[in-house]
Amino acid sequence: MNIHKFYLNDKYIVLDVPSGSVHLVDKIVYDLIEDFNNLSENEILNKHKSEYKEDLIREALKEISFLKDEEMLFTEDKSYLKPSYNSENIIKAMCLHVAHDCNLKCRYCFAAQGNFKGERLLMSEEVGKKALMFLIENSGNRKNLEVDFFGGEPLMNFDLVKELVKFGREKEREYNKHFRFTITTNGVLLDDEKIDFINENMDNVVLSLDGRKSINDNMRPTVNNKGSYEIIVPKFKKLVDKRGDKDYYIRGTFTNENLDFSEDLKVFYDEGFKKTSIEPVVTDEKEPYAIREEHLAKILDEYVSLSKDYINIRKKDKDFLFFHFMIDLNQGPCAVKRTVGCGAGSEYVAVTPEGHIYPCHQFVGEKDFKLGDLDSGIVNTELRDNFKCSNVYTKEDCASCWARYYCSGGCHANAYYSNGTITKPFKIGCEMEKKRIECAISIVANEQD
Repeated sequence: MNIHKFYLNDKYIVLDVPSGSVHLVDKIVYDLIEDFNNLSENEILNKHKSEYKEDLIREALKEISFLKDEEMLFTEDKSYLKPSYNSENIIKAMCLHVAHDCNLKCRYCFAAQGNFKGERLLMSEEVGKKALMFLIENSGNRKNLEVDFFGGEPLMNFDLVKELVKFGREKEREYNKHFRFTITTNGVLLDDEKIDFINENMDNVVLSLDGRKSINDNMRPTVNNKGSYEIIVPKFKKLVDKRGDKDYYIRGTFTNENLDFSEDLKVFYDEGFKKTSIEPVVTDEKEPYAIREEHLAKILDEYVSLSKDYINIRKKDKDFLFFHFMIDLNQGPCAVKRTVGCGAGSEYVAVTPEGHIYPCHQFVGEKDFKLGDLDSGIVNTELRDNFKCSNVYTKEDCASCWARYYCSGGCHANAYYSNGTITKPFKIGCEMEKKRIECAISIVANEQD
């Protein structure tokens, strides 16, 4: 029927999946809508006469009929089985691994404490500049390019970060491009010099902190197995205080050891951090801290609880943001982009200190996912095409899912590490994403009502 309906945070909401129309409705419309295309008007009247008066039922049916006539309800889907997506193989974004080394020992680290299953390396100036030129040369007519300085811990190679920003600004003028630089850091090496440079030159900053001191210190110890919270939080506060209105995110990770992660988000807020994100850990389910199906019900309940707290906090502080509850219901990506997602392996790539190219940072070190290198370019074109053609219509589990145009098929890496293929989504992740979408829409409904 191509609709999805739910009740959350005191709102009855109906989605028309193909068109993206979202309707805040009365309970009577909510109750009648599934019968509209299956029963006659008299059958609907008889079915619901004990609940609603006849004139109210007829009025509700008129409202549903109007929405259908206006093509905002019960619309037909348009399949893009072979979307004309990035036919020129334009690359617009790069995750630049300037350091395969780290000064923390995060228990859940997908990067094997920074070395990505290889030797510990720092990127050279030669490789870094070659990577920026590779991005420029493969960006076609696109002007705006994105580079995330990543690790390991990129501040362990801070001199290179500074040199590459300088180099990028020089090349912008020469090639009529604009670099949007981001850095992701654990904060251990932050000092006044680095804070000032980051705030001046980085369009966005991702600051890794898992929440409460006990949770963070358990999962994110230093190399000598001490807690990192007291080291990094004062530095993060100083960076954010000096950053003004420029973008940043405090980014946490929850495991089965903090399924009450809404408490961690409250700590972020209490510490003065207004732009926040807490992501579910993705790892082998055999790991003791892994999220497994047995944890799912608790997690979904936690998102609902968090959405209620979030609504209340934002009544007094509109600056508070949680990444997964941010949703734009007025404008969004084009139809093709809604089917293909993040662009990993096609529009977006990761580059290692050696100059090797991978679909994204989470595939780095997986030999089967090496796309090429900076000298030879993208030579594994079959792999690139597999990523390009992996979309919500080629993924069997996505084709009938109501959330497909919001999540765009989910994370390729999550799919691969849970199912051994990028074409089968991570089931637990799907359920979490659907609940987050419902929460986000219900929050918008409350704030606009």
